[in-house]
Amino acid sequence: MSREDDERFLREALALAEAAATAGEVPVGAVVVKDGVIVGRGANRPIGSRDPTAHAEIVALREAATTLGNYRLPGCELYVTLEPCPMCVGAMLHARLSRVVFGAPDPKTGACGGATDLTAHPGLNHQTRFEGGLLAGPCGDTLRRFFAARR
Repeated sequence: MSREDDERFLREALALAEAAATAGEVPVGAVVVKDGVIVGRGANRPIGSRDPTAHAEIVALREAATTLGNYRLPGCELYVTLEPCPMCVGAMLHARLSRVVFGAPDPKTGACGGATDLTAHPGLNHQTRFEGGLLAGPCGDTLRRFFAARR
């Protein structure tokens, strides 16, 4: 994908993050893309769904798996507004994604170099490429606005 495509898909995820914020959820959004087409969308919803696994990435992975008819998602890319946590990184690796692009870093719970780096473990049986920092400013601003309004 080109940088322009990456930005377009990350902006789609950012729109989902805004929808999560409107619903009172931490504003994180994600999309899964296969061959330039969005096959899965997700917005954070653990509060509303009473499900601790309902992170935006997991929601998007579930929809993509249903759309494509397979729990493995080879050749797919995931775009998410915040650095994924350990649970989400594990799911991404199990799904066999080819690439993950994330916006804002997460020094408290991020698992792609923030709090820890699960993606660098040499013993993994699948290697997904993780790239961070695209649209980090707008993605981080969405989170800052959300938490500032609650303080």
